[in-house]
Amino acid sequence: MREMTLYGVSFEPIGKQPIVLLKTVDEDRFLPIWIGHPEAAAILMKLQGTSPQRPMTHDLFTDVVTELKGEIVKVTVTELRENTYFARITIVQDGQEVEIDSRPSDAIALAVRCDAQIFAADEVVDESGIEFQGGDDDEVSFVTASNLADLDPDEFRRFIETVTPEEFATSLEDILEEADEDEELEEDDES
Repeated sequence: MREMTLYGVSFEPIGKQPIVLLKTVDEDRFLPIWIGHPEAAAILMKLQGTSPQRPMTHDLFTDVVTELKGEIVKVTVTELRENTYFARITIVQDGQEVEIDSRPSDAIALAVRCDAQIFAADEVVDESGIEFQGGDDDEVSFVTASNLADLDPDEFRRFIETVTPEEFATSLEDILEEADEDEELEEDDES
């Protein structure tokens, strides 16, 4: 297992699909995981210190675990099978460790709420991790690949080296605002 940090959340400009980017703690390897818009919003809300008026699903789950005298201690991206990542949430309750199957996006949304450690299996990092080292190349403002197979390693490395956490988060905020506007238009059309 390798300990990971949450590097940020962004979206691919072409398909506007959110991406959560994990980084290994001990080296410059990055693990990009494509996620859904609601999970991206849940992660970003917590990272930005905002809270909804009423608990969202991840907040509710965290509250339930706490009320049951449990603690979410870690989440682990366990495997990649047929282009789908799998994860486990580890909860400790009354000295017993319980593991629950999860999507990585939900597990990460919970981890940021509970300050739980994030891990990835060695096999997942070896298979899907992208390693980059510093260089003096031109800046790139966005990752433009629609999937990992299309990803240009040089472009992605320049992106990782130059993007700030604020730029990374802002790109997803823009797409979420567009999605909200589209949803409002659809609701108006239905009325």
